[in-house]
Amino acid sequence: MRATFKKGLGIILITGLLLTLFSAWRRGTSTAVDIWPTQGGHIKKLLEAKIEDTLNGYPDIAYHIKDDVACHLAQNACVCLADEETFHLPYSNLLFPHVWAHKIDLAFLGSHPDPEGVKRHRAQEYSSLQRRSYNPADALIVADANSPLQYPTQGVELRPLKTIIIPGLGLKEETGSDHVVYLTATLGTFNVAATVDKVSVKGEGEKHMMLSSPLLSSLNRQLQFVTYTNTVFHPKTADTVKFATEGHQSFFTIKIGHGPVPKLYNSGYQKEYNISALVTIATKTFLRYDKLKDLIDSIRQYYPTVTIVIADDNEHPQPVTGPHIDHYIMPFGKGWFAGRNLAVSQVTTKYVLWVDDDFIFTANTKVERMVDILEKTTLDLVAGAVREVTGYTATYRHTISVEEGGDEGDCIHIRNGYHHVIEGFPNCVVADAVINFFMGRTDKIQQVGFDPRLARRGHLEFFIDALGSLHIGSCSDVIVSHASKIKLPWSKTDSEKIYDKFRYSSSSADNRINQEIFYFKNRFKCMTSH
Repeated sequence: MRATFKKGLGIILITGLLLTLFSAWRRGTSTAVDIWPTQGGHIKKLLEAKIEDTLNGYPDIAYHIKDDVACHLAQNACVCLADEETFHLPYSNLLFPHVWAHKIDLAFLGSHPDPEGVKRHRAQEYSSLQRRSYNPADALIVADANSPLQYPTQGVELRPLKTIIIPGLGLKEETGSDHVVYLTATLGTFNVAATVDKVSVKGEGEKHMMLSSPLLSSLNRQLQFVTYTNTVFHPKTADTVKFATEGHQSFFTIKIGHGPVPKLYNSGYQKEYNISALVTIATKTFLRYDKLKDLIDSIRQYYPTVTIVIADDNEHPQPVTGPHIDHYIMPFGKGWFAGRNLAVSQVTTKYVLWVDDDFIFTANTKVERMVDILEKTTLDLVAGAVREVTGYTATYRHTISVEEGGDEGDCIHIRNGYHHVIEGFPNCVVADAVINFFMGRTDKIQQVGFDPRLARRGHLEFFIDALGSLHIGSCSDVIVSHASKIKLPWSKTDSEKIYDKFRYSSSSADNRINQEIFYFKNRFKCMTSH
């Protein structure tokens, strides 16, 4: 009896240990990571203070402004001025075109019922965009003179064909009879915005410039006014600048490019989320109008005024009508990802919620929850969970990594699981691929797009294309139901049989397209997965 009790107790302990290990494996790491938008925090303030000290050195050494150079420096205060028309002749504008100006702010706000409210809302949206898009790699960092050259290691950038002062240049060698430095560029020229007494400057306006002085302090003061002007237009590139003395040399890059133009969505300045103004629901349908109707009816029960965009590639399309419904007809059998592209391309709200046409909204389908996490974090896309009729709830979370493989291509590794829990959202995690029920920032999803060659099946391919572009999360507490797929073969309708033929038949041509996408488009030679 005692032996039986000990054996039973041992089985219970081992079972408990295995369940604990399995639970830990399922969770991945228990560490919660903060992904709330940030501007860099304490470290950024330290860097800014260090840069300020560097740029404000040598205050006792006088300098003389060179107006012809300094006038080209960015002032960060654009003005809206048109050319004055001095004379007017027939066709004079064709012969002597002049610059016109249109004050967008005055024109828009002048006719707006709440100009101050829309200004606050725009400022809030722009601030949120800046917090999300902040990248520590863009911050200006100046390397102390270890060589003895001091120069910026990152964070120097300018617009094409514009002029900037290069920050952080300096020389920290011991006092000698003469001090000389050289600057060499490829895509631009150097000059000085001001001159300092007892400093010789040669090569102004050229790609190679030399500065020399018997006084180290004067040379360092002069280096604070060195300018760089981009002379070769390219919308996005970088120039590698060589900064050297007779015995030392260093290199740093100047990023050249147009700044990103913000894409903000005017959804109204409100204390609570206006889902109808923030979210559009998109879906693709084929041969399942009965299920599509059930989906629409369930959405309307909870979100009666949210716009629903439907892409439809049926051979004999049926009308799908109702308020706030946009129904787009495609060529017959155009396919799954082509339909996704069409539907998402017509979304004008800040967020798009993708659903399959056989989903059903319930009280647990909290769209507000998805909006909240996207508004408060750096995530670009967040998924929910799908509950099957059996009661099982799926989240389909995967991590994806690409390993360099040389000339033959790279290896992609796909694993079940996630990276970490999101601080402040205990039911949410960060992953690389999620289930087919997700909400994302419309502009970010449109940037990645859906490969229209994937006509019959495809899901993971979108997230492979999004790797490195989208920051993705998954929350298990936003749940949509899945219509039952359990049906006896003899009870299926003709439409259901045709649908199964299109959806589940696997042709050699479809397989070859998938292989071509992975091999050629993505340049993979190997895929590993659970």
